[in-house]
Amino acid sequence: MTEKRILPAFLLCFFLGTFGAHRFYVGKIGTAILQILTLGGLGIWTLIDFIMIIVGAFTDKQGNKITQWT
Repeated sequence: MTEKRILPAFLLCFFLGTFGAHRFYVGKIGTAILQILTLGGLGIWTLIDFIMIIVGAFTDKQGNKITQWT
């Protein structure tokens, strides 16, 4: 189980998703840097992450699903 929450990841993705802020939050540093360099995969990667966060399929760096909103 992870201590990360959906709400902060959701807000970070919504406002700073192009810069990979939500990925830094969950500990995925490598892919966060890639998102910065590609501007969130020109928005597509960010959109996919956004949807995954909403449906509860987004994971932290250990592979644990982030399921709690607060």
